[in-house]
Amino acid sequence: MHTGLRITAFAAALAATFGTAYGVGTGVDPIVADSAPAPHEEHGERDDPRLPSDPGDPSGPSDPGRPSPRPEEGGGHGGHESTPVGGLRISEGGYTLDLATPRVTAGQRTELRFMVRDASGDAVTAYRREHEKELHLVLASRDLVTYRHLHPTRAADGTWSTPVDLPAAGGYRVFADFTPAAEGAENLTLGADLAASGRYEPARLPAPDGTARTDGYQVELDGSLRPGKASELRLKVSRDGEPVGDLQPYLGAYGHLVALRAGDLAYLHVHPNGEPGDGATEPGPEISFTATAPSAGAYRLFLDFRHRGEVHTAAFTVRAGSTPGATESAPAATPEHADGHGH
Repeated sequence: MHTGLRITAFAAALAATFGTAYGVGTGVDPIVADSAPAPHEEHGERDDPRLPSDPGDPSGPSDPGRPSPRPEEGGGHGGHESTPVGGLRISEGGYTLDLATPRVTAGQRTELRFMVRDASGDAVTAYRREHEKELHLVLASRDLVTYRHLHPTRAADGTWSTPVDLPAAGGYRVFADFTPAAEGAENLTLGADLAASGRYEPARLPAPDGTARTDGYQVELDGSLRPGKASELRLKVSRDGEPVGDLQPYLGAYGHLVALRAGDLAYLHVHPNGEPGDGATEPGPEISFTATAPSAGAYRLFLDFRHRGEVHTAAFTVRAGSTPGATESAPAATPEHADGHGH
């Protein structure tokens, strides 16, 4: 993850989601899942795990049998992209994300395994550390209701692994954000589809709301996303009505923000303005980020922040290009953290 403005492929398919958080072990950050959907109906596994958006979400495809549109198709996102996006490809720049675990069972703890291969087909075993990690892994459901920021471990042969326990069946997207150590290599975000079998019912994208609540914390969002233009997003954290001014560093900053576009899960890697120890950035209650939306449409924002030794996730829904200067966000359900939560 580079500092500054740029949109990586890290979660190319993370288009705009998140809600209640769950922890699944020391290598996993919170899952965010919104309130439970209506009673499930039986859903069999499909060859293409990219499932249709909820019919009530105008940002999704109109044909249930057709995958979410690519940016160049302009479906639901205003035509041509004004800014490049990442995460929509499984292979780019001579590197390929090889997902060895393309299917899991909902509600069962599974070891997710993958490799990054170079142009010769060999596993990549050397990476540059960015934001304290060699590789950042994001996982989001196609309906943008479930979100996880994972920290897998790498074996000597280049195999990455991390435990996952997905709460609901359906289609998911896995995003790997990394920079190979090879000379001249650039930061990449590669994406691959993951299917979770079981009973499935798509959820609606949460409605916009400027306040999110999680684990007893309240987060207020100020600012808006603008298509093709950089804009500032300011998030203010409070607890029990009091501003939180002692946030702890997390991944080299006082907050980490991921934005996903609804419909195709294009991934925007947003970066904080300032960092701990720079002599100017305060440890809360406000965290500032700069972001550029590649197009008009709905997005989900996921803010991870650390306080009193615990990482919490707040989720918002925003719309870029609707009302200039207006902020729209959706509240996240209160996350639930399992023991051994690590991020």
